[in-house]
Amino acid sequence: MPGRLRLHNIIYTTLLLMNFAKVRSLSSMTMKANNNLKTKSLTISWFRQDLRLHDNPQLNAAVQQSNRAIKNDVSKGIVPVYCFDPRFIGGDKYTKLGSQKCGVMRAKFVLESVADLRKNLEKNGSGLVVAHGKAEDIFGAMCKSIDTEVMNQNGDGVGIEPHVLVQEEPCSEEMRVDKAVKRSVKTFKSGASGSFESVWGASLYDIDDLPYAEGVNGIPDTFTPFRNKVEKNCKIPAPRPVPTKASIALPKNSAVLSVLNGESDNSVDNCSLSYMPSLKDLGYTQEEIDFAENPTTKGVMKFEGGETAGLKRVQDYIFDKDLLKIYFDTRNGMLGGDYSTKFSPWLALGCISPRFVAKECRRYEEETGIVNKSTYWVVFELLWGAYYRFFAAKHGNSIFFLDGLLGRDAHGSHPNSRKWGLNKKSLQAWKDGMTGYPLVDANMRELAATGFMSNRGRQNVASFLALDMNTDWRYGADHFESLLLDHEVTANWGNWCAAAGMTGGRVNRFNIVKQSKDYDKEGEYVRHWCPELSDVPTKLVHEPWKMTKEQQQEYGVRLGVEYPNPIVKPTSPNPYARDKRGGGGRGGGRGGGKNRKNNNNPNRGRGQRQDMKSLKQGNYDFN
Repeated sequence: MPGRLRLHNIIYTTLLLMNFAKVRSLSSMTMKANNNLKTKSLTISWFRQDLRLHDNPQLNAAVQQSNRAIKNDVSKGIVPVYCFDPRFIGGDKYTKLGSQKCGVMRAKFVLESVADLRKNLEKNGSGLVVAHGKAEDIFGAMCKSIDTEVMNQNGDGVGIEPHVLVQEEPCSEEMRVDKAVKRSVKTFKSGASGSFESVWGASLYDIDDLPYAEGVNGIPDTFTPFRNKVEKNCKIPAPRPVPTKASIALPKNSAVLSVLNGESDNSVDNCSLSYMPSLKDLGYTQEEIDFAENPTTKGVMKFEGGETAGLKRVQDYIFDKDLLKIYFDTRNGMLGGDYSTKFSPWLALGCISPRFVAKECRRYEEETGIVNKSTYWVVFELLWGAYYRFFAAKHGNSIFFLDGLLGRDAHGSHPNSRKWGLNKKSLQAWKDGMTGYPLVDANMRELAATGFMSNRGRQNVASFLALDMNTDWRYGADHFESLLLDHEVTANWGNWCAAAGMTGGRVNRFNIVKQSKDYDKEGEYVRHWCPELSDVPTKLVHEPWKMTKEQQQEYGVRLGVEYPNPIVKPTSPNPYARDKRGGGGRGGGRGGGKNRKNNNNPNRGRGQRQDMKSLKQGNYDFN
């Protein structure tokens, strides 16, 4: 009996302890619930590279977050924010490789896009807080100011619990900022702990739908097998509509609005629903501003930033001008506004959605009954953009390293191994469009003057810098990042890394003279951007170094005076090379042989000598 009694007492004591623990747990949960009642949820939609209302996963996630919160005058609605972060945009911000991080032309395009986003939000009953400063400083100060105002509003100590949502970016600079913002909204006077969520949303296909067991880490390091598997196994998510006005309205709370309107003593400098910096505020010089605000008339078209202009261009190109049906034939042009879609600047900033563009291509097919390689090829190009975002998510900072994905293998063991050089004088000649190779020079001058360059041009100037000049390719990528209106970090650096052979794939070395004659057969493009060659006859305009002194005198251009001598020795195509026409490119695009079909194609790009090979037409479908 005594033993049983002791056992009974032990069991009884154990049960008491368990019940006590349960009570403590319930008490803790009750206290936590009570603490939550001491805060009001505040949803913040941080726009970054997604400056649009249509098909915006981040914005839709913010609406869902607001809908989940306990309804009150703070939690009902969202606070849209855009931050001009001086680490990414500003006249005095330069990279380690010496380029301005964001040139004035792109800065102007960004300003226009942010202004248009604000206008569209206001039309939909909301607004946009615009700020100038480091993102973590802005969000930390703004949230703490709102917390203080809300706590003081009724004197009951009820503060805010901020939830920041942003589109996910796969590269290290943006990821570091995300971590800093997450820390900045973590703790508040009321004891609340804010949250931070990044939402994937810039690619044609969703990252979670990739048909690989390892997810994004399972994608191949070459495009074609990726394309084949994704098109066979995945569907493009249907574009999301613009959220309702009620769902994206600003919070009604007067204390919140006083901070956001810049009317409170706790408001943050250069951060409000009415603030918008100028190019001067962003650190650009008056000379740079004059350059941006008085663009050359020689460019392919006028690019105006914003969702409104982007959607107009999509409508104009696909439907109003009915150009989609011949895109494949014209896409390798270099002169004029309509040889290609020119959607890229708006896609890069997220002013238009790739899924929306793809859906418009499908709508065109359904409404016109025209389904061909051209109507597919625009979607094919969008898939390239998605691939590079996935590629960056898989490989991280490798796309920014000199040896790329190859690492030590680039020092001799890999077929693409190369010992890189750097001649600063030659690099500057390449940047200035003074290499002595007219096609390279024309493209580089167009980039400097307008912020745009054709896809064909980009492939040629990249091949020339990396492979003909044997120059550290990162300086080329860095220069492009500075000047391109359509700079998107993963596509730019991924393409340059591949052009240099540092992704491990086949190296496409372009023969510049052959490419010139294939894509600018009459020399119109070269003469357009290199006026010193305007009187040089077509047979010499792509190889001016072949002119005699008498011809130089006759055509008014002296080599080494009005136009430079070649900075590297001209080469001829290798007759034994696999690509006999001297160069290939993304998505095929290699030159043809003597029996090429459709050499009388009336839709061929202006200046293009003959039709080019390409990958076969694929397919796509929507959820």
